[in-house]
Amino acid sequence: MTARRPRLDELPIRDDLRGLTPYGAPQLDVPIQLNTNENPYPPPAALVTDVAQAVAATATSLNRYPDREATELRAGLAAYLGHGISTEQVWAANGSNEILQQLLMAFGGAGRTALGFLPSYAMHNLIARATGTRWLSAYRQDDFSLEPDRARADVIEHQPDLVFLCSPNNPTGTALDPEVVTAVLEVAPGMVIVDEAYAEFSHQPTLLSLLTGNLRLVVTRTMSKAFAFAGARVGYLAADPAGVDAMRLVRLPYHLSALTQAAATAALRHADETLAQVAQLRFDRDRLVATLRERGFEVLDSDANFVMFGKFDDQHTVWQAILDEGVLIRDVGLPGWLRVSIGTTEECDTFLEVLRKVTS
Repeated sequence: MTARRPRLDELPIRDDLRGLTPYGAPQLDVPIQLNTNENPYPPPAALVTDVAQAVAATATSLNRYPDREATELRAGLAAYLGHGISTEQVWAANGSNEILQQLLMAFGGAGRTALGFLPSYAMHNLIARATGTRWLSAYRQDDFSLEPDRARADVIEHQPDLVFLCSPNNPTGTALDPEVVTAVLEVAPGMVIVDEAYAEFSHQPTLLSLLTGNLRLVVTRTMSKAFAFAGARVGYLAADPAGVDAMRLVRLPYHLSALTQAAATAALRHADETLAQVAQLRFDRDRLVATLRERGFEVLDSDANFVMFGKFDDQHTVWQAILDEGVLIRDVGLPGWLRVSIGTTEECDTFLEVLRKVTS
């Protein structure tokens, strides 16, 4: 007889974690997966070769700890970002989620609060709660936009220790008016985090230019999307050097493996090739937006590698019907709306045909 597996609630887990469920999109074995905003194109062959050679060379010294400062990688990331950003202004970790966790460990915690404008990236809330930071929710306009005066008023009201902003925003795909960041910085008593995970796909310029003179501003990025590097888990931030020093206080010793550092540094040498893939994804995204609108769907403007569209009386029924045809998209829980990641040109065409079939 198989012994009963103990339940999580039988353990002395923290009270504020009880009842939570792990974050994660469905991972289903279907022909076309357009639900997690991955880059559908594999890394270019030259990048793969370079990464393999760099990792093989690094493997000969795996008996030694990695460079805890990841200096070469950070220098490469600074050069990629431009805008006069120096190595001392860049920090890297295992995906942008670890970057977010380190920020909350350094500037959040017990007795402190973080504010986000919903709907937005769910991990901001979850990581805040995991670090013992109280989460506060403000809300966007009905069209999911965020107005400078409204954002300023919410920050003044709540006086949070951290404010999270996204440009482009996930799950809506909408870009942020730079005046929102400026307005928030003027009144925020703590750190202001701008999540730019999808910046390379945007029609709008990056907000990195706002870093100059703003000690409490942090811009976070990832290599997962534009670099087709989701499996490598590399995220990073740009901030004042003092902000990077704060990350050193909370990072685990040798938190970024030598293999990861070698692979990411090699990938940066092929930025032009991966950004060429981004150009194709931007083209197919804009085509998808136009086609969906021509068919009568309501579609949000997208600056990311995904599109939010609707509106449906029961979006989950439509989601299931699309899945039954072998295409997995995302029901993010917003009534009436669904989100589709941009796939290859052929995958986008298949999605459009399946959507026509299940909604006609």
